[in-house]
Amino acid sequence: MATKNSFTIAALRERIARGELSHEALVEQVLEAAAQPAAEHVFTRLYADAARAAARHADAARKAGVALGPLAGLPVSVKDLYDVAGETTMAGSAVCAGEPPAARDAVAVARLRAQGAAIVGKTNMTEFAFSGVGINPHYGTPRNPADTDTARIPGGSSSGAAVSVALGLAVAGLGSDTGGSIRIPAALCGLVGFKSTQSRVPRTGAFELARSLDTVCAMARSVEDCLIADAAIADTPLAVRRRPLQGMRLAVPRTLMFDDIEPAVAQAFDRALQALSVAGAQIVDITLAELAEIATVNAPGGFSPVEASAVHRERFAAKRDGFDSRVAARIALGTEVRAADYIAMQDRRRDWIGRVERAIEGFDALVCPTVPIVAPPIAALAEDAAFFKANGLLLRNTFAINLLDGCAFSLPCHAPGELPVGLMLASVRGDDARLAAVALAAEPVLQRIG
Repeated sequence: MATKNSFTIAALRERIARGELSHEALVEQVLEAAAQPAAEHVFTRLYADAARAAARHADAARKAGVALGPLAGLPVSVKDLYDVAGETTMAGSAVCAGEPPAARDAVAVARLRAQGAAIVGKTNMTEFAFSGVGINPHYGTPRNPADTDTARIPGGSSSGAAVSVALGLAVAGLGSDTGGSIRIPAALCGLVGFKSTQSRVPRTGAFELARSLDTVCAMARSVEDCLIADAAIADTPLAVRRRPLQGMRLAVPRTLMFDDIEPAVAQAFDRALQALSVAGAQIVDITLAELAEIATVNAPGGFSPVEASAVHRERFAAKRDGFDSRVAARIALGTEVRAADYIAMQDRRRDWIGRVERAIEGFDALVCPTVPIVAPPIAALAEDAAFFKANGLLLRNTFAINLLDGCAFSLPCHAPGELPVGLMLASVRGDDARLAAVALAAEPVLQRIG
C-alpha cells in the first residue's frame, strides 16, 4: 500500500518532475496492483487501455513542454453509478443487466477526461448506493485496508472508491454522497472526503438514489487533493482564501452526534479537539437542539426510501427478488408514503434548514465525529439486526449535513496504529470555500497527532 503522503498529487507530480516516474509507469503500477488479492472486489470494471492512453498522452505533452493540469495522466477511479458511454450503468446491482447502455459519459466523468485524468476503472459500491456499510452481495465487499488481520467493512456506499484511494490505486475516487457515502468510507479508511453543497456539481449521468440529497463529490488523501478533484468536476472552482487556525470558532454540537459513541472514537476526537484548541482554534460547545428533530423531519418513510421507490418503481415491481434484500427492504419503506406526506416532509425540511442556519451563524464550522464507531468486522454484520444497527450509526451524523444541504469534510484524526477515526468539519450550503479554508488549516494539526 502507498504510504500516507507518497500518493498525494503533489508528491507524484514532484517525482514526475524529477524524472523518477512517468505517468505511464505509474498507471502500469496501478493496474498491476489492481490485480493483487488486496484489491479484490475494489473494481467492477477496469479501463486499462484507456488509462494507458491518457498516461502516454500526458507524458508526451510534458516532454513537449506543454503545461499539464494537476490530474493529467494520474490514476482516478469512478464509482459504478456514473454513466460511461456504451455501457449499462449497473450501480452495484445485478438487476440492471440488459438495460440500455449510456449514450454519453456522465458530466463528472466527461470533465475528468477533459482534465486528462487516467480513469483506471469503475469501483464497487453498495447496491444503488443505499447503505453506509459497503457490503455488496453481488460483487463482493472490498476489505478495509486499515486492518490486515481482521476483514472490516470499508464503509459505503462509495466502498470501492475509498479502498482504491487507500491502496494507492487512484489519487482521487469519484463517488457520491446522499447520506454520507463519501465521508463514511473516508473516515473508516483514513482518508479525506469532501461533500460539497449539492448544487456545485451537475448530477447528469449519475444514477439517482434520492434527488433531494444526492451530491457528486470525491475523496482523496488530502484536503488539497479533494479540492483539485472538486475543481475538475464542479461548475466553478472554489476561490479558497487560506487562513490561520488561530481565532477560528468551531462549534461542537452536543445533541445527537455523540450518542452511542465508541470509546476509541471519543478518545481520538477529544484528543483532536485539544490539539485544535492548542493551535489556536476557539472550541465552543453548543446544544443545537434542532438535531433532535431529524427523525421527525425525515418522516414518514424518509427522503431516500421515498425518492428511491420512485426511481425503481418499474424495476422493483418486476425484479424485486434480484435486489439485495437489505436494499429492497429500505426501498419498500417508501412505496406507501402519500404525496401529501412527502410534500409535508419538504416543507419541514425547509423550515428546519432555516433554523439550523440561524443557530450556527457566526461559527466557522461545526465539528463532530464523522461516525461514532470504528469499522466493524464484516462477519459481525451477517445478521440483519446487526447490519441495520451499524448502518444507522454510520449514517446518523453525516446525514444531518445532507438534510441541511450543507458542505462537509471528513479528516483523519486517529494516531498511528489505531483504527481510523474521522473528524467532520461542516457548514451551511454555499459555504464551501470558507469551510475549505478551515479544513486546510486544521489538517496539519491533526496530522501531527500521535
